[in-house]
Amino acid sequence: MIRYIFGVVAAVLALASSLAQATEVASVHIDDRSKIGNVELILNGAGLRTKLFFKIYVIGLYATKKNANAAELIESREPRRVALHLLRELDADSLINALKDGLRQNHSEAELIALKEDIDRMEGIMRAIGVAKPGDLIALDFAAEGTVISFNGQPRGSIPGSGFCSALLKIWLGNKPIDDKLKQALLGG
Repeated sequence: MIRYIFGVVAAVLALASSLAQATEVASVHIDDRSKIGNVELILNGAGLRTKLFFKIYVIGLYATKKNANAAELIESREPRRVALHLLRELDADSLINALKDGLRQNHSEAELIALKEDIDRMEGIMRAIGVAKPGDLIALDFAAEGTVISFNGQPRGSIPGSGFCSALLKIWLGNKPIDDKLKQALLGG
């Protein structure tokens, strides 16, 4: 009987421990779980974005279930989240240009023309945010109805439709990601 009670207590403690886990990348705490509305998301992967020798941000990719297939994550209609934990100060122009560069690397000229209205809307949202400082969090929430951009937990704007969600995810998960190692980290590698 005592052995049974200890077994139950150990199982409960193990479950509680697994629910409270978090990941740390470059000294940034990344929650293992997140939510979009009532939908529970789990951390698919996380990594550090660097450029030259500068640490730019830590990124976490959340999905409804773990998935190492980039194409499935890009095309999914399930909710997903990209959380950018900034490590450097970035003005709106720098952030917009980086996102546009990632879009250009993974889309044809015709695709970019089709995305122009969405890109312009994203640019307006980022300009309204202005300067992001180390410690700030930019979240991109992706769902079938569209993309919601939040800054430090506050929604700042949205872009309707699922096409832009997929386009943005290609920045990190596409055939020409901004960083191959970062892509593998986001896929749980």
